Amino acid sequence: MKTIYHPDDDILEIHISDKPVSREVSHGWNLIISYAEDGSVVEVVLLEAREQGLYPIVMDQKAA
Repeated sequence: MKTIYHPDDDILEIHISDKPVSREVSHGWNLIISYAEDGSVVEVVLLEAREQGLYPIVMDQKAA
């Protein structure tokens, strides 16, 4: 998995797979999910990520 943040545009890209994108679906105004032919998620794009409180990503490393 690889994340890229574009600060000038406040866009966060989360790349999950290197498979070719077959289709992209908008899930609301600021969330776009790209799918491979087999239905698996290839990429998630979040618009206005910082403004929405979604960037920076904070990972909780505590064990449950």
